[in-house]
Amino acid sequence: MQFIHHPDAPKAVGPYSQAIVTGGLVFCSGQTPLNPQTMQLEGTTIEVQTRQALANLGTVLSAHGLGLQDIVKTTVFLKNFADFQRMNAVYAEVFGEHRPARTTVEVSRLPLEALVEIECIAAVRG
Repeated sequence: MQFIHHPDAPKAVGPYSQAIVTGGLVFCSGQTPLNPQTMQLEGTTIEVQTRQALANLGTVLSAHGLGLQDIVKTTVFLKNFADFQRMNAVYAEVFGEHRPARTTVEVSRLPLEALVEIECIAAVRG
């Protein structure tokens, strides 16, 4: 098992790793829309926050030489399911033709009152 840490991704705000590599897979902890430089939420809209959360996932994956195109599964946590269509539009734009499996759920609260948090599983190339 290998622990992944990328200095340009938001620091973990608890006792967990940004990601772990095991069995040919990378398991990324949920990323909120934290700006890595300020450690503050980026934006107030679901569109801006979704884009930042996905950018943070990309940064974490890059520590192992991977990118969003290597993701096989995501879980999207929304504070308000009414934001689903707008989140989905940004998600589709960012992923392009790549279509990982996905689960989307509404939750009552997210860290720092974020509107979205996204976790993923990626396949190690090889």
